[in-house]
Amino acid sequence: MAEKEHLKENELLKKYDPSTDYRHYTGIAAIIVSTIAVLLSIFHLYTAGFGILLALKQRAVHLGFIFTLIFLLYPASKKHKKNKFIFAIDLALALISIAVSSYIIINYEPLVRRAGMYTQLDHVMAILAIIIVLEGARRAIGPELPVISIIFLLYAHYGQSMPGMLAHRGYSWSRIASHMYFTTEGIFGIPLGVSATYIFLFLLLGAFAKRTGLGDLFIDLAMSLTGRTTGGPAKAAVVSSGLMGSISGSSVANTVTTGSFTIPLMKRVGYEPKFAAAVEASASTGGQIMPPIMGAAAFIMAEFIGVPYVTIAKAAILPAILYYITVGLMVHFEAKKAGLSGMSADLTPKFLHVLKTRGHMILPLVIIFYYLFRGYTPLRAAFLGILVSFALSFIKKDTRMSLKDLLDTLREGAISALGVAAACAAVGFIVGVTTLTGLGLKFTSLTVALAHGNLFLALFFTMVACTILGTGLPTTATYIVLATMAAPALTHLGVPILAAHLFVLYFGVVADLTPPAALAAYAGAGIAGSNPLKTGITAVKLAIAGFVVPFIFAYSPSLLLINTNAFQVISITVSSIIGVFALAAAVLGYLNRKTTILERIILLASALGLLFPGWISNILGIILLALALFLQYRNK
Repeated sequence: MAEKEHLKENELLKKYDPSTDYRHYTGIAAIIVSTIAVLLSIFHLYTAGFGILLALKQRAVHLGFIFTLIFLLYPASKKHKKNKFIFAIDLALALISIAVSSYIIINYEPLVRRAGMYTQLDHVMAILAIIIVLEGARRAIGPELPVISIIFLLYAHYGQSMPGMLAHRGYSWSRIASHMYFTTEGIFGIPLGVSATYIFLFLLLGAFAKRTGLGDLFIDLAMSLTGRTTGGPAKAAVVSSGLMGSISGSSVANTVTTGSFTIPLMKRVGYEPKFAAAVEASASTGGQIMPPIMGAAAFIMAEFIGVPYVTIAKAAILPAILYYITVGLMVHFEAKKAGLSGMSADLTPKFLHVLKTRGHMILPLVIIFYYLFRGYTPLRAAFLGILVSFALSFIKKDTRMSLKDLLDTLREGAISALGVAAACAAVGFIVGVTTLTGLGLKFTSLTVALAHGNLFLALFFTMVACTILGTGLPTTATYIVLATMAAPALTHLGVPILAAHLFVLYFGVVADLTPPAALAAYAGAGIAGSNPLKTGITAVKLAIAGFVVPFIFAYSPSLLLINTNAFQVISITVSSIIGVFALAAAVLGYLNRKTTILERIILLASALGLLFPGWISNILGIILLALALFLQYRNK
């Protein structure tokens, strides 16, 4: 039975996450590929512990390993995985990947001395690098990002043919290629730099957490805390998926792995299949905005805006809590509306027993918290977290890691990073063209002009752009593109830079729930056997806080705890929690009983008043909530 469930998980991951659909070798080929993957993980562990290389060299080594593995694991066509001719081409591309990265490492000093005086061989290697990155990204994450990257490269060349303010003088192909390959503003830009340091280490930490059973521990702890309450399994899904999602950073993978357990439980206690799938999808997706780790995009944000990662984590705490409270409240109201109960005591794990037997596995997260808030880099915190995870595995016999387990974990961690790294390399073309042509400033001017200087319209346009891009791009790529293009327009209109970037991140994340390409919701629907489109719509309702809260903190950054004192933090927290209570009741249409249309309008107005910081709006929100409660109890 467990084997069938595992096979179903793998099939769903392959269907909704292209990065998990790769070749599985046997014999000597498997040993070679596994060795390359293990060496990649060892390289990153070594540099994290003993010091990273010069920026361009570190990124070049990372790129070489990543794309070598991509071409060995991902065939040009999924239908021809075993075709020998296709494999020969893939092997050649893997060798070229090694060549273009080695060229940077070996010729680093001559390239620096030439200072832009590039030879014919330099230009050939640059063109090969561009081809390798575009093709590798297509294989690992799908065609959408490479197509967008090609459009940007064409824009850089044919700029003189563009209309109006989009026009520029145009650049030769050799100039474009050298800019993308030999500088840290193209392929080897900030996105790949973050992938080559923080992101890889945290994905490797996720592999260690999975191997040592941390995910199962989260599920058992969540079940012990919420399982016996009204609609308990759904609340457990919210808690466990939030905890695991903050580590894994992948909404689809988290939905499938955690959902394979929680979704059947939710259906068993009476939730509709579409609702059960939507709960898991919305909870798993929210993990990318939940500190301490959040998703890969948060590390890139720290580099983009030049602040410590812990500053972003602190700012994201309250909005993330509000997101999960909203989902939890909707789960509760849905259970009350449907008359559902919790699980029986004999089926619910005992909290103290779970802590006693496996509670020590939480220590790596405690270590990460401690070092992040002490001011250490995320790289050092992740490195120590991995070492502690490995050491703690020996405490219990069932979690003890053998040499084979260790090598398998190092291999799985490396493979899990391929999709993110490919996206970071490919999105470097977009960032590079933006800096080369000044497109970012033009896009800012265009957005401000279209919005007529109106902040709400600018925010709305940015939200729409995030949703459209998010239908085809991974969250990280969506964030990078919009952070480069749209976030400057928001800061131009007075939004603080941290709030502007978090706004973009939020809508890049919730794009995984937004039809027509709601990948996390569709993966949940595959487990629940529900209609994918209806599941996506339900997931959007559950994640409504993810659509409302960003607008609030864009107008009032105090929700991000920016320039606030202790009293303001307390008042904002209390009013916001009451606000999402009203928001959940308004969206789901239930409070003490089913709400009327008038009551839902009052509750929605109350929610907006309470969520928007300020005494006048908060008092108005409380009055409206009291009115809604009075109407509910009067008509009961």
